[in-house]
Amino acid sequence: MGNKPELLVPAGSLKELETYLAAGADAVLIGEAKYGMRLPGDFALTDIAEAVAYAHEREAKVYVSINKLLHNEQLEELRHYVTELSKAGIDGIQFGDPAVLQTVREIAPQISLHWNAEMTSTNYSTANYWGTKGASRVVLARELNMDEITEMQPELNIDSEVQVHGMTNIYHSKRRLVHSYMTHQGRPVDGGSLDKDRGLFLVEAERPDEKFPIYEDENGTHIMSSDDICILEDLHLLMASGVDSFKIETLFKPSAYNETVIRIYRQAIDTYFQDPENYEFDEEWMESIRRVQDPERELSFGFFYKEQVY
Repeated sequence: MGNKPELLVPAGSLKELETYLAAGADAVLIGEAKYGMRLPGDFALTDIAEAVAYAHEREAKVYVSINKLLHNEQLEELRHYVTELSKAGIDGIQFGDPAVLQTVREIAPQISLHWNAEMTSTNYSTANYWGTKGASRVVLARELNMDEITEMQPELNIDSEVQVHGMTNIYHSKRRLVHSYMTHQGRPVDGGSLDKDRGLFLVEAERPDEKFPIYEDENGTHIMSSDDICILEDLHLLMASGVDSFKIETLFKPSAYNETVIRIYRQAIDTYFQDPENYEFDEEWMESIRRVQDPERELSFGFFYKEQVY
């Protein structure tokens, strides 16, 4: 039997971090919009240092997201940022741009590197390539199915992370598409916010019952899925295969909802590892999540059992 997988959740504030760790999370993903995309809240460097101190006292880990594609003028700022993150004592950095990997290896080689290329991290060979460059983990694409994920595990030379719950990003553009659209319609935003708190949705004519959350920030426009992944019923398959980290996406969800979901996944993981051979899924776990689930957002298996057509 392998090691018990890490339970990872993004946190948007120090209060959320405290709540999620108390609910059973082993690690938190934090950061700020200047360097990371689609985070539930911004952490300044002073907040990150405080988060690390709090988490380490509880034997939990803190990872920082630097998953933006960087431009030339940001590279010098990146060096300063990584230096300060190193002083704060963070455990890892999630990255997609090789510039981040090179900077971290030069300035703070003790920080682990988690390669997250969104939907392009689809095979073990590419993941292992990044391992030879210094990455210690691959964040597997959410478009992979269950067989692809589980069969990949023996071939990986680095750790793997899989999203098991929550909404996913389905489209991103650096352009401010909603702002431009509203201006074109003669309804300029005039300094108003189009961020996550605005509550905007995209609805397709062919699927009027599905609402896709859409928002804008300094990184552009983000369109999110209309449903929420929930692989709780088959979590044991991922645990048996040796996946190293399970991520619960907390974006767009109230803290109380996330707290409930974290507690349930924590219970499922611990129950499995007490006796894997006799593990049985408890339907009450799913009912507990359904009771707090937004009735307008379906719980689904995502791509875990869907035939992907490219």
